[in-house]
Amino acid sequence: MSNSSIPVSNPSMKSILLDIEGMKCGGCVQAVEQQLITLPGVRQVSVNFLNRMAWIELDPEVLQTNQDLSIQSSNIIASLSEIGFTARPRYDEASSIDNLLPRVQKNWWQQWRQLIMALSLLILSVIGHLANQLPDSLLSTLWFHATLASLALLGPGREILVRGLQAVLVKRPSMDTLVSLGVSSAYIASMVAWIWPQVGWQCFFNEPVMLLGFVLLGHFLEERARFRTGYALNQMTLLQPQNALLILNSGATRSVPVISLVAGDQVQILAGDRIPVDGTVRNGTSAVDVSSLTGEPLPIEAKPKTKLFAGSLNLEATLIIEVEKAGSTTNLARIVRLVERAQARKAPIQSLADRVAGRFSIAVLILAITTFIFWWRLGVYIWPYVMISAPSVHTHGIHKALGSGAETPFALALQLAIAVLVVACPCALGLATPTVITVAAGLAASRGWLFRGGDVIETASQIKHIVFDKTGTLTLGKPMVSSVELVPDNKVENSELKGAVFYRPTEILSMAASLEQQSRHPIAHAILHESQRLGLSLSVPSHYRIEVGSGVEGFLDQYQGLCRVGRPEWLISTGIRISPNVMDRLSCLRDHGASILAVSLNESLLGLITIEDQVRQDAVQALNKLRYMGMSMGILSGDGQRAVENLGCYLNFTSFELGWELLPQEKLEHILLHHQHIGPVAMVGDGINDAPALAAADLGIAIGTGTQIAQDTADLVILGNKLIDIPLVLNFSRRTMNKVRQNLIWAFGYNLIALPLAAGFLLPYNGVLLSPPWAALLMAFSSITVVLNALTLDTPK
Repeated sequence: MSNSSIPVSNPSMKSILLDIEGMKCGGCVQAVEQQLITLPGVRQVSVNFLNRMAWIELDPEVLQTNQDLSIQSSNIIASLSEIGFTARPRYDEASSIDNLLPRVQKNWWQQWRQLIMALSLLILSVIGHLANQLPDSLLSTLWFHATLASLALLGPGREILVRGLQAVLVKRPSMDTLVSLGVSSAYIASMVAWIWPQVGWQCFFNEPVMLLGFVLLGHFLEERARFRTGYALNQMTLLQPQNALLILNSGATRSVPVISLVAGDQVQILAGDRIPVDGTVRNGTSAVDVSSLTGEPLPIEAKPKTKLFAGSLNLEATLIIEVEKAGSTTNLARIVRLVERAQARKAPIQSLADRVAGRFSIAVLILAITTFIFWWRLGVYIWPYVMISAPSVHTHGIHKALGSGAETPFALALQLAIAVLVVACPCALGLATPTVITVAAGLAASRGWLFRGGDVIETASQIKHIVFDKTGTLTLGKPMVSSVELVPDNKVENSELKGAVFYRPTEILSMAASLEQQSRHPIAHAILHESQRLGLSLSVPSHYRIEVGSGVEGFLDQYQGLCRVGRPEWLISTGIRISPNVMDRLSCLRDHGASILAVSLNESLLGLITIEDQVRQDAVQALNKLRYMGMSMGILSGDGQRAVENLGCYLNFTSFELGWELLPQEKLEHILLHHQHIGPVAMVGDGINDAPALAAADLGIAIGTGTQIAQDTADLVILGNKLIDIPLVLNFSRRTMNKVRQNLIWAFGYNLIALPLAAGFLLPYNGVLLSPPWAALLMAFSSITVVLNALTLDTPK
């Protein structure tokens, strides 16, 4: 697992996250954004309708202290309160990452109570209609149905009515406005018909009850589906335990809250427990599953000095970990916050839907009024047979089922106007994009792909050209032994054995590692790493001497002689003879960009050790997948021409796709040039010198093993060190945007079909009439459909 930390937002930019209550449609999103963007100090706003969250970027010049930030947050919350929305900060310094779940559960319980009350009233209303068959039944009287309708409006419907009125008062009608108008118009018309029978209208007290029941049922199902869209993120919040076993000075352990731990504390992690903190292993060896954080399928070996992160699973044995970070400062908490910001930042494609949804309610109100006036004063006179063909039902007194029939022009006009109000669904438009973005960001995080926003997902889906850094990106970024070659006449005369001794490659590597074990040079580390991988035993040299910049020498008792390891030129200067054939081989290896060490014993040259920066194991597979996806690619590197050309040849790059000996500014200029001539460009890098190019590219991709500054400036961070994740995540972004387009097509298409149908467009031709209860069901169905479609998204295998 990488020891690098997880990226966070650019510290030069101040931003806050707010939970907002009261948003019911895309029009609400537009209203909130318009209100916030006008506030002083606010630079950018993005509101996610799905998880009721707003991401607000503030001007850092206005915020000089934390107190300024607190004042600005209070002003923002007060401003939203003025237009009927309740807001609270998503996080504060003392909060933990799982505070979201209790709030969600509380919201569910409130909606569940409202739904049960509304459905109970609905069932009583249905029973009242069935009781019409019984003479003089109390349940069939008008006052009973009027009481049920009043209870429905004052109970589960009161919140909808209040929010709808608030939206009208601030001149920003919403979905609640449409529903409350439909419900209240049916209720008021029924009360007028009941109190003044001479008007000749029917009573339809069952309509408010049925409409509220179906609307609240739709809201509940929508909320349930919405919670499932954040399942991946919710699971991540559960990865960090709330308690840990603190080791006291006496050696005893006590269970304490994680948030009470400080750096330097030591905690005990039992087999099968989740690691609650970020820290370093001090004692114990075990296998640790890190797949929940990086997507790596295989566990890592945890031993003393191994860095471990909160959320990892200890599989085998007890570990003692020294705490470095706990609570909301852990990498897991930072990942959750990063994913939440990604879900809040909307994709550009969502802007169209939000603009339409913002004006949608006003257009529907105009259409409903037009529909009512037309059918009341004109329609029934142009097509008088619509009244004859209108379906009728069995009546009891003057109590009619508005959704089942109409006998007067006013009743028909009122029914169609209410249907228009109820069937219109800006909710589907508002949910179309954020549902998919929320699901995508959560799924991507579970695979170790961290997007910085929905806009990044959309940009990633448009990429056609990718530029790679070389060192640390396409290669491992550290020297490793690639080969140990024997030289001709690889022998040393041994007087005790009365003959020549020939040495194997492993013995030559053991000699070199024995001499290099005290060195801190990267090449020495490469030799030691290879010897440890092969399990070679090392000797302790005597008469050890370092020739700075050239090599090392020392006497090894095991081999009964003076050994040298270093640059071939240095060995020649000490009297070691190197044949012309070996010199030709040296030249050939160096042409491929390798570093060469020569190993000698006494006066004999034994072999050559080749040190190279190894190409990542999955580089060829990843690049082939990208080419199959139609991507064009290039390499920009600060390394020398020969090394870059050799790597390019191995990875099937043409010469004009390569750049070498480039400074960070020159990489940046290449990126801008590619963007101008090719289009959207992605840059993949891992180092400090890649940061300007990562920031300038349309899509900056940082490999998780890279530096912190590279991760902070990138748009997409891939945790772990797998290049194969790059084609997978780009393909995933394309599939995500396909889901967004499907949802938008459905949301627009639904309204284009349902609204004319509700307005009675087909009534004169084939008698098709959409009743308000059916309109309410269709409205709920449209919202649930886009959420369920988003839930079918999954990550590529």
